[in-house]
Amino acid sequence: MATSRSQSPAPPGRAPEGAANRTDYAGAVYGSMLAASVIAASSLQEPHPRLSLILLLVITGLVFWIAHVYAEVAGEREVGRTVKWHQVREVGRHEWPLVEASALPALAVLVSPWLGAGENAWLALGVAVAQQVTWATLGARRAGATTRQAAAEGAVNLVLGLVIVAAKVAVGH
Repeated sequence: MATSRSQSPAPPGRAPEGAANRTDYAGAVYGSMLAASVIAASSLQEPHPRLSLILLLVITGLVFWIAHVYAEVAGEREVGRTVKWHQVREVGRHEWPLVEASALPALAVLVSPWLGAGENAWLALGVAVAQQVTWATLGARRAGATTRQAAAEGAVNLVLGLVIVAAKVAVGH
């Protein structure tokens, strides 16, 4: 799901300098937070609530992916140079975890009735928040963060996820 520019995890402690040794789980973390936000803001009062939410998750992930690819390509291009398709494809691959992050919450929506969760979205919201915390923690560890630093990053992402959950409760969806 998340992409990395280095092939092996960095040892705990300070990670080496340079782009070749960086990890990037930002798309997976951001995509998970986006999925949680979509779930929290959705209303399941439609005739086909599960299908609607699954489509909303996938379409939102794709639209944000396109927006991120465009922003990266347009924002980082060199003055006077045209953008090459291979650059667009490379950025698209790099940003793809943003779309992938909607897959598990969408699957949770699909299987929730068979797990006794009925037509509500709480299971999917829990999955989205859990994967947000997991990707943030794994990204920190892969970058060489200490266990304490990785736990702090996971905790920050848990708080952010719980704010989304609280918003869902407050709005009454």
